[in-house]
Amino acid sequence: MIKKYIFILSFIPLFAFKVFPQQQGYITVIGDSLVGKMEKGEMIRDVYGHVVLTQGNVRITCQHAVQYISQNNAELIGNVVATQDTLIITTDKGFYYGDQRKAESVSGIKLDDRKVVLTADTGVYFFNDDKAFFNSHVTLKDTSSTLTSRQLTYFKNVGKAIAVGGVKIIEGNNIIHADSLIHFRESRISYAFGNVKINNLDNNSIILGEHLEDYPAKSYSIIDKSPLFFQIDSSYSKTKRNSFEITVNDTSTLRIDTLVISSKFMEAYRDTFNIFIASDSVRIVRGSFASVNDYAKYYKNEGKIISNKVSEDSPQPVMWYENSQLTGDSITVFLKNNSISKLDVERNSFILSQNEKYINRYDQISGTNLKVFFEDGKIIQTNVYGGVHSIYYTYEGDSANGLTKASSENAIIYFEDNKVSTIKLYGTPVSEYYPEKMVMHNERAFTLPGFIIYNNRPTKSELLGNKFILKNKE
Repeated sequence: MIKKYIFILSFIPLFAFKVFPQQQGYITVIGDSLVGKMEKGEMIRDVYGHVVLTQGNVRITCQHAVQYISQNNAELIGNVVATQDTLIITTDKGFYYGDQRKAESVSGIKLDDRKVVLTADTGVYFFNDDKAFFNSHVTLKDTSSTLTSRQLTYFKNVGKAIAVGGVKIIEGNNIIHADSLIHFRESRISYAFGNVKINNLDNNSIILGEHLEDYPAKSYSIIDKSPLFFQIDSSYSKTKRNSFEITVNDTSTLRIDTLVISSKFMEAYRDTFNIFIASDSVRIVRGSFASVNDYAKYYKNEGKIISNKVSEDSPQPVMWYENSQLTGDSITVFLKNNSISKLDVERNSFILSQNEKYINRYDQISGTNLKVFFEDGKIIQTNVYGGVHSIYYTYEGDSANGLTKASSENAIIYFEDNKVSTIKLYGTPVSEYYPEKMVMHNERAFTLPGFIIYNNRPTKSELLGNKFILKNKE
């Protein structure tokens, strides 16, 4: 029988073998053959064939090892496999430091602990601390998610990963991008920092921000630093003319009528209801619709946006649609087929509309509650309930012809081409007509209580800032 170990040590002093003990602090290396030599006072062993390195519960196999005796280190070459309990690390070439009980590789490395699989171009694993630091093209996969980044620190015992640089985590139809991220494997909770983007493919939404807390088990996310929400329409376009578009990537553009919401604090419930809540300095823009308020709740599945006063002393939500401005304690916008179909304004309702030609003239109506109905993007009817007061300017063709001031319990106003065509008053109606000579250059004398023109209407380019490139398609 051929002996397993061949020792070529004729020039090495016998006392050198005292550094090969079976103590746990030192590494032990065995193989099919061994060549020993001295270099600059350092005892080195080259071990070939079925190499096995052991230190306590760490076991490493490879094809060739170079053992540095006094340093208690070893270079590992060819089909390197390191194991510790359920942990398996593989690489083509690596280095093991016995005193620090760590292994490293710059030749591509893979870690598998039966819970996650972690790969990278380079990596270090600390066996005492059950901690890995991987670098360059890092990928971490488990049964429910895939995380990629430039650098990643993985704490095996607690299932915690800290990723830095170009971070992306995919979990189901939810994708998070960030500069850095802390992820807990068991709870699936993630904390993201810097240039955060959360994209939900189910509801076609994107939220940008600087800090995110994501709780997938609850389908819940919080963005509490510079949040910006997009509800993307179902269609992308590269050829649509005469409309503004936002460049999304090199091949497609996003239509400008996409819903955009900004605020100081935002929450997303990505369950069956798909609810998004924005609070504090909320600004909303979608096509000809815009709003400023302190609290808004968007029910994506129902196509409904509700804006409310947050307290009795808080300012009312303000909403604009084309040349009209609405205020009330609560405003509900109903969307259908990507267009506004109805508005409900509740409590202390007020609507004013500016004439396109006579810019100092504003039709006005106030009441307890009002409902505005739309068809093909145009107002067709407004119903007003409770303590109705109105001022409507009249015209003969394009020429101004005074105004009518009226009051009643309820009212219905009908529109043609976004202009008042018929007014019906119900419940003790009172009406007064003022001829043009009394009105001309005296328009501000004809205003209802609560008449305020708000000049803080947000625009989409204002909300987007430099986050996207805005183009005019011609």
